[in-house]
Amino acid sequence: MTSRHGRVPGGARGDLFDPDCPTRRLLDRIGTKWTSMAVKVLAEASPGELRFAELRRRMPGVSQKMLSVTLRALARDGLVHRRVEPTVPPAVFYRLTTLGLSLDAPLAAVRAWAEEHMAEVDRANRGYSEPVADD
Repeated sequence: MTSRHGRVPGGARGDLFDPDCPTRRLLDRIGTKWTSMAVKVLAEASPGELRFAELRRRMPGVSQKMLSVTLRALARDGLVHRRVEPTVPPAVFYRLTTLGLSLDAPLAAVRAWAEEHMAEVDRANRGYSEPVADD
């Protein structure tokens, strides 16, 4: 059940099949490879925190911009806590919140499934040919 503004009323459960439900936006966010990697890296550091550069070093292939966008979104959603020390340049630290830490196990299951079944999916991709339209 969602309001006309796409927000789930306080304490209500979302409905993925409601086109206006914010659950869809949340799944878009947590379903990215960068979110999955960031949560894993931060969970491994938990209860500690990591600086931006260390996070980036532990996430091969992520650009500075993509990591920044990902961390900002996770912070906005309450999954990551961002702490800034007023030094020159500012030192920025990240850690998972309790809510963010609760996301690690489900994402770990998805990561494990992907790693276990990637060869099968790759074979299926190679053997797939586009269907011909019936019209």
